[in-house]
Amino acid sequence: MGKPTGFLEITRHDHGYAPVPERVKHFRDFIVPLPEPGVREQAARCMDCGIPYCHRGCPVHNIIPDWNDLVYRNAWREALEVLHSTNNFPEFTGRICPAPCEASCTLNFNDQPVTIKDIECAIIDKGWAEGWVTPLIAAHRTGKRVAIVGSGPAGLACAQQLARAGHRVVVFEKNDRIGGLLRYGIPDFKLENGQIDRRLAQMQAEGVEFRPNCHIGTDELPARQLLAEFDAVVLAGGAEQPRDLNVPGRELKGIHYAMDFLTQQNRRVAGQTLVAGQEILATDKQVIVIGGGDTGSDCVGTSVRQGARSVTQLEIMPKPPQYENKLLTWPNWPLKLRTSSSHEEGCERDWSVATQAFIGENGRVTAIRMGRLVWETSGGRQTMVEVPGSTFEVPADLVLLAMGFVHPVQKGMLEELGVALDERGNVLAGMSDYQTSLNKVFSAGDMRRGQSLVVWAIREGRQCAHAVDEFLMGHSELPV
Repeated sequence: MGKPTGFLEITRHDHGYAPVPERVKHFRDFIVPLPEPGVREQAARCMDCGIPYCHRGCPVHNIIPDWNDLVYRNAWREALEVLHSTNNFPEFTGRICPAPCEASCTLNFNDQPVTIKDIECAIIDKGWAEGWVTPLIAAHRTGKRVAIVGSGPAGLACAQQLARAGHRVVVFEKNDRIGGLLRYGIPDFKLENGQIDRRLAQMQAEGVEFRPNCHIGTDELPARQLLAEFDAVVLAGGAEQPRDLNVPGRELKGIHYAMDFLTQQNRRVAGQTLVAGQEILATDKQVIVIGGGDTGSDCVGTSVRQGARSVTQLEIMPKPPQYENKLLTWPNWPLKLRTSSSHEEGCERDWSVATQAFIGENGRVTAIRMGRLVWETSGGRQTMVEVPGSTFEVPADLVLLAMGFVHPVQKGMLEELGVALDERGNVLAGMSDYQTSLNKVFSAGDMRRGQSLVVWAIREGRQCAHAVDEFLMGHSELPV
């Protein structure tokens, strides 16, 4: 809980950022953390509220009041143990999670919430610096073998838990490096690869085997082979089928999916060679990002760093309110205007606009024809209506489609296995046992639940590990 009267005496102070002119010149982390005394002071704001909704606001159910109290009392190592008891990768969530726990903080009802995310990040960063994060090697081996397809946060969390239970775990990844979304979908200025690499080293020491460049569901690596060689298989490949925008002119050059753009830049930062003639660059271009979510924001920050002439982000939904009505929303995640560090680096934003067509010359996009929308509520549902005579055009040299993902890629592995899919096209699997329609085949993360947060993927990976362990051994002592 921290200091009993801390919330009355101490105001909220967040971490800082390097100045915009400095940080847009590179792709490194630019957060300026609070010094240790400042973090302890912020932890002291945690109330003895008696109703810590932050537990439920956090998908992995972090025991937030406990480690806040331990930080306040300068018991950092104990705080790390409590943090790790629910979260395998707090260095990831402490950097890229939108912090629904803070929205659920009791103090947020009529004040500013505790800086939970910053404190979490400070705990794990101190843990790494002090050498407290060490491999947890299973005392006994079970002799069971588990294949995990996909090395994003769900696959990695599942792999680590199962290895600690004594199983032999092999993680298959289609890309040339391990990390999935964490490595190739999130810009390095938000999550540097070093954060991933040192965790992978820990997992390897715990017995996890990583096999990159293994695309399951191809002629070279048929999915059925895993069923023959392993005692259990976990499908954790993510939701990778992007939502498209099928309007006239979509075939023009210069229109790309956001993830293709972001992945390329991450490969550049890693020093990898890209295919000549297929590079997607924002340099000296008028960039239009269609989609107002986190991926769109990442496109903004990346475009600015590549030297875009201008960046505009468009959103089909109406502009959210500046502040939520806490009487109606707390402790749930509220709808309100969110401005990221990337937006602050240079970006125009527009809401309630719909793309009518892409316009081009000589086979390349030069502009987008847009229309203004009004949103009407009828029968409890919102519908969009285009405003007559509101058509306008915006110049565009590069268009990035960041409208989310509809479901996992179904061609290949899923088609070969023949697993049942739900009505949204995701893998159908239980919410407690995580079992698919096939015996000994499980699924977790975005491949099962659909596009979601990294912290939800970690939760599902951990719970799936418990289910797999119980399936293999008849019981499980892994946490759920």
